[in-house]
Amino acid sequence: MTNTGIITKISTQSFNNTYEKLKNIVSNNPNLKIIFELDHQSNASSVDLSLSPTRIIFFGNPKLGTPLMQSGTFTGLDLPQKILVSESNGEVSVSYNDPYYLKERHNIEGQDNVLQKVAQALDTITSAATNFE
Repeated sequence: MTNTGIITKISTQSFNNTYEKLKNIVSNNPNLKIIFELDHQSNASSVDLSLSPTRIIFFGNPKLGTPLMQSGTFTGLDLPQKILVSESNGEVSVSYNDPYYLKERHNIEGQDNVLQKVAQALDTITSAATNFE
């Protein structure tokens, strides 16, 4: 299978619980700011189409994102960070872009420390959102 650059985790919780927990984690982190939320299921419904529960939350930390964009302007196509929560056949998953894939995609150089921080933060956030505490 080709590396798509997407990391996916399966949640042990319902769709709504997973999304709300994710939103709370991001909202309560003083280093992060929610930029935008999008409910794909609701948008599909607005044109009389059906879609399983699918939401995405866009958020960022300019202290980490800016150096990546300074290394390559096109990195802005993949920033701010985003996490997709979806449900298919009763299974809830949480997916996001692998920062190391973005490094390859945008030829980011000299930012390994930033990429490591972003990767660790995304892993921590998504692990907390997908597991019972």
